[in-house]
Amino acid sequence: MLWTVRSVPGLGRGGTVLRWLRGRVCRRGVLIFALLWLVSWLSLSGLLFVHRSMFSDLCTDHKSRRILQRVCEEYQQGVLTGDLCEDLCVGGHVEYKRCLYYENGKKVMAASWRGMPVVLKSKLENFSSYEALALLEYQDGPVGTGGGEEELSPLDVVFYATLEIKNSLGLEAETNLTLPRFWSQRLKEREQPYTRAELASLWALLQQEEYTFLRVMQDLTDHVAKVLGSCGHFYAVEYLAAGHAWDQNIFSMDELSQSPQEGPERTLMEVDMVPRVALSFLDMVAHFENDFSHHLHLCDIKPENFAIRKDLTVAAIDVDMAFFEPKMQDILEQNCTNDNDCNFFDCISKCDMKRNKCGSKRKNSNLQVICEKIFRSWFSPTLLGDKAERPLQVELQQAVQDCVETEGGEEVERARIIRLKLRRLLMQLIQEELTNQQSQKQARETHHVHTALNF
Repeated sequence: MLWTVRSVPGLGRGGTVLRWLRGRVCRRGVLIFALLWLVSWLSLSGLLFVHRSMFSDLCTDHKSRRILQRVCEEYQQGVLTGDLCEDLCVGGHVEYKRCLYYENGKKVMAASWRGMPVVLKSKLENFSSYEALALLEYQDGPVGTGGGEEELSPLDVVFYATLEIKNSLGLEAETNLTLPRFWSQRLKEREQPYTRAELASLWALLQQEEYTFLRVMQDLTDHVAKVLGSCGHFYAVEYLAAGHAWDQNIFSMDELSQSPQEGPERTLMEVDMVPRVALSFLDMVAHFENDFSHHLHLCDIKPENFAIRKDLTVAAIDVDMAFFEPKMQDILEQNCTNDNDCNFFDCISKCDMKRNKCGSKRKNSNLQVICEKIFRSWFSPTLLGDKAERPLQVELQQAVQDCVETEGGEEVERARIIRLKLRRLLMQLIQEELTNQQSQKQARETHHVHTALNF
């Protein structure tokens, strides 16, 4: 009995140990569960963040159609308007084709307008995301309906729009810049005041630097894409055969194998088209440097940002990074510790180590970057093959290399000489190719007659 009584406390102590172990196991299980839950939550949050970052702006047809549907709903509500709206939202003359790309809020889609291929663009997805015209906030009623205290005349619209254009493009107030002739003519013909939807739509468009730039340049050059119409904050530009970086030819020659003139004599072979397109690049460079009140700088030169028309004219189709000289100087002039701090995409300047300030003058040039990123691959021995050893091709390759090594911003006269040399060599190359084609044609005709005589 005594042994049994003594054993009971032992058993009690064993039970206490078991309960203690059970408690530790339970607490460890709870701790492990909590840790697993925390890890799962962090993983899920990370996945959601990555999903939002990577796929929230994913270019899809479903989202593009929904965006255009919302534009039409706002048009029917009288919030926005434009010369494209009726065909897009009522007549069904604008047919959505596909989503091209979304980038940093910018929406770009391919469509067809009355059978003509166009590209629809907007810097922001929603009309409400654009800043409202402040003058509209002081109007008690709809503009042009008599409900407001004061109506905006066409002259007022010209004034405010011109100021916005100058501010957007970074031009001084004294610059002789007015609205494009297309707008001016329509304003002269207009008698009634502007509606609230018209003013709001115009203001949303003017807040988009690319639209403003293209509109201003419409009557000044053929080397930019043409704006064809708009609806609210979306505007339509001509659809052109854009370049691509994955092919040495850069532009697809299949789409432009025939020139506008009919007949076999005007059929352009690829060897003929490349130098012709290169000549158009040179024309564009000279035009942007010399024919405006300010030098125009292209700071994002890559094949995808250019296209060619059927007549082989090069046109800039993405000009978000195109700046006139005054704005270019403001962009370049920033703090620095070395020259690398003064690189703004393809526009670079030098660092003044005494002031730790980048120079406001661009060191390189449009032509230099075009030679480096486009011409060098076009006229490389790899692409030319056996023709690369021809004297004219060798001279052209050397001229392109000289162009790449010439800092046009600092060596203006040398850059001009190189541009003239490139033009001369390209024209000689075109003439040489035409002469070779004619010789081959005559040889074929002679061979055909000879065979017939033998028969």
